[in-house]
Amino acid sequence: MEVDYDVVIVGAGIAGLSAALYTARQRLKTLVISKDLGGQLNMTTLIENYPAIPKISGPELAKRVEQQARAFGAEIIFDEVKAVEKQGDIFVVKTEGGDEYKSLAVILAFGKTPKELGVPGEAKFKNKGVSYCTICDAPFFKGQDVALVSWGDLAREPVTILSSVANKFYWIYPGEKPIHDDEFIEQAKRLGKAVFVPNSEVVEIKGDTKVKSVVVKNRKTGELQELPVSAVFVEVGYVTKSDFVKHLVELNERGEIIADWEGKTKTPGVFAAGDIVAYPYKQAVISAAMGVAAALSATAYVMKLKGKPVHSLVDWRAEKK
Repeated sequence: MEVDYDVVIVGAGIAGLSAALYTARQRLKTLVISKDLGGQLNMTTLIENYPAIPKISGPELAKRVEQQARAFGAEIIFDEVKAVEKQGDIFVVKTEGGDEYKSLAVILAFGKTPKELGVPGEAKFKNKGVSYCTICDAPFFKGQDVALVSWGDLAREPVTILSSVANKFYWIYPGEKPIHDDEFIEQAKRLGKAVFVPNSEVVEIKGDTKVKSVVVKNRKTGELQELPVSAVFVEVGYVTKSDFVKHLVELNERGEIIADWEGKTKTPGVFAAGDIVAYPYKQAVISAAMGVAAALSATAYVMKLKGKPVHSLVDWRAEKK
C-alpha cells in the first residue's frame, strides 16, 4: 500500500507545529491536520517566559512556528480527525470532512479540542461556514456578515480579527457583558463592526450547502431571532477528546495519552506530544520540546522502515579549526 505522507501530525498547537517544523526539516513529507491554528495558545494573550522572546501573544507564537514549518515544506489543512487505523505498517487517518490520508507514522499532538455548541446544523456545516478558528478562516469571509460565539479572554483575538475583516459580526454571549474589560468593549464599539447580542445562546445553525443564518435564543425572555450570516465562529474553550485513538495508546483517567520521554506510545509508529500527554507541566516551551522529541523519534522510525540510515539529529555543527 502506497502512502501519501511520511508522517501525519494531528493538532496545530505549539507541540504539533514544532513537530512539523522538525519532521519537514528532516525532509519527511509532513501533513498537519487540525481544527484550528494554535490550540490553547489562542487562549493566551501574553507569553513572557518563552526563551529568547521577551513578550508575544499565543496566536502570534503559533503563527511564527507555522511559517517556519511551511517554509520547510510542511502542509497544513484545517479539518478534524475522527479516526486513526493501523493496517500493517501503514496508518490511515480519516477526517470529518471525508478525506483519508495514509502515512508511515502519526504524531498525536492535538492537545485539547475546541468545544462545540452541540446544536442542530453545527456538524452539517463544519468547514462550510462553521469554524473554530477565527484566525484561520476569517479571511475567507472578508466583507461579509458573520456571527461570533465567544466570551471572556477567549474573545479578544477573534473580536480583533473580525473587527478588521468582517462587514459586521454578531457577538453572541450568555451574560450581560462579553468580557470584564470595559476598555476592550468600548474599543470594539468604536470600531463599529460588532453587534452585541447579550444574554443569548445559539440554538440552531441553518443553511443549504453552506451557512445562511443562525438562530439565537434570549436566555431571559425566551425570544428567538434568526440572524442572516455566512459564517459562525465558535471560540468557547477546549476539551480532551482522545477516545478516537484509545485502541492505539494507553490513556489515564483524565483521557491523557501515556508516552515516554521520546514521545513513544504502546503502538510502534504512534507518537504523542504536548498537553494531551500525561505530563504534569503544561507550558508552551515544554509542549514545543515534546513535539520536537516526538518528531525526531518519528524520523528515526520512518527511516528505519525505509531501510535508510538515520543521520545525525543534532542542530549544531562543530566549527572546523
